[in-house]
Amino acid sequence: MSGGIYLIQNDDRLVEMKEQAYETEEQLQELLEKYPNLLAGDRIDRGTARQWLTVYREIDLPIDEDGDGRWSLEHLFVDQNAIPTLVSVKHSDDTASRRQVIGQLLEYAANAMVAWPLEFIVSQFESNCRHADRDPEQVFAEFLGDEADEERFWQQVKTNLQASKIRLIFVSDEISSQLQQVVEFLNEQMSPAEVLALEIKQFVGEGELKTLVPRSIGQTAGARKRKASATRERRKWDPVSFFQEFQARHSSEEAAKARWIYDWAISKAPNVMVHWGTGDTYGGFSAEVKPKNLLPMTLFTVAIDGGLWIDSREYAKQPPFNEQQEWLELRSQLSSIGLALPLNLTEGRQPNCLLSTVNDKTALDKVLDTFERILQKILASEQRGSQD
Repeated sequence: MSGGIYLIQNDDRLVEMKEQAYETEEQLQELLEKYPNLLAGDRIDRGTARQWLTVYREIDLPIDEDGDGRWSLEHLFVDQNAIPTLVSVKHSDDTASRRQVIGQLLEYAANAMVAWPLEFIVSQFESNCRHADRDPEQVFAEFLGDEADEERFWQQVKTNLQASKIRLIFVSDEISSQLQQVVEFLNEQMSPAEVLALEIKQFVGEGELKTLVPRSIGQTAGARKRKASATRERRKWDPVSFFQEFQARHSSEEAAKARWIYDWAISKAPNVMVHWGTGDTYGGFSAEVKPKNLLPMTLFTVAIDGGLWIDSREYAKQPPFNEQQEWLELRSQLSSIGLALPLNLTEGRQPNCLLSTVNDKTALDKVLDTFERILQKILASEQRGSQD
């Protein structure tokens, strides 16, 4: 065994950390249980780092309803998108088991829905929390936030299992080139399931210093492109998935701003309807005004990329903003609160503002007050049109 990494101490002293094998397979399993972030969620999804909720560790499962055979799985996690993540841990010295584990993981994937009904998964999660002397509700709130809908989340876990939208991860202290080829091949062929390997090397230094270095394997450029494309095509946003993902991509503060805008929109029903879009890049929600005697018009869109958008072409077809003077006055008002809009009404949808630039609730209230005035002007035009 060779190689090392180096740490620079506060006194500018260079400390060499030398690679050291794990004493037992159990040691690596315990590290994953204690530190789920070792699963390298930022490498599995480079756009949005995966976060992990531990469901259980080291459990035997029946292969069939009669219970004649048993499976053994080291870990089951779910990420913030409710994707079940099955983790098998093997020491590099265990070459026979290492060759068998890929077939075993595929068997898990093929029978996941039968082996793990939703009630079983939830009960195991709650049991695991109690074993750690933790409140399951508190653990879930720390994972996705106090406003997350726990029941809906677990139902999404069930939906993902039914659709075979799961993740299989083989973890070892060393991944051979032969195993890497197998994992990359499987990951390119399987969809929506994902097959990965994770190498976690251990380095130790003087005293109690220890460093763990994870390396994710299996995401070839081709596999990443195909799976990302498939996700964009299938993804349909809703309040739960959108605000969970928005917070993961940005921050809890920006997610709160998006939530305030959403709450304002739904409070204006029936004059305003909220529509959810699809897609990983521009998906989000739009607030649409549907006057009885005028064309429908989208007031704004809040996108998953953190932007607040206005399509000037929508305003161009709606009284009174289809008049240039009205548009310029509105443009001036919106510019004063940080939304940059085109001079020409026909320029279309542009990224007018990032929510990160809206400093606080007071600034956001000014934005919503402006949309309130816009809404009232449209409704007034509708009333005048019905009287003509």
